[in-house]
Amino acid sequence: MIPLEEAIRRAKEQELDLIEISPNAVPPVCKILDRGSYLYQLKKKEKKAKAGSRQTEVKMVRFGFRTDQHDLDRLANQARGFLEERHLVKISMRLRGRELTNQEYAREKMKKFIDGLADSADVEQPMRRQGNQYMAIVKAKK
Repeated sequence: MIPLEEAIRRAKEQELDLIEISPNAVPPVCKILDRGSYLYQLKKKEKKAKAGSRQTEVKMVRFGFRTDQHDLDRLANQARGFLEERHLVKISMRLRGRELTNQEYAREKMKKFIDGLADSADVEQPMRRQGNQYMAIVKAKK
């Protein structure tokens, strides 16, 4: 441990700066460095950390009351792709006109679709009706 005056004197002799690295440590940790170079290295570390962490997005998969099984399989594969990329997937089924009278079939179809994703997804928000559509949100399994 060097007294503060001594550290400042050494930094001036080397024509560098005295930079406090860890202010919360006891005693605080300081280094003699070039300030510009130090700030550049900090920015470089932050940029690398930021590039490594991606934000999760909410991707949407929509289908209708009369969508056939082949199309549902294709949409399920698309949802699995989103889940592999660690995105949330919002599943939406829209009901129009007379389709609104057959709520039980619509709920069953939606439940079947969500159950088909059970191998790669956990339900984050269970199925619920919102106006003329049913919605659910699933996330990737850990």
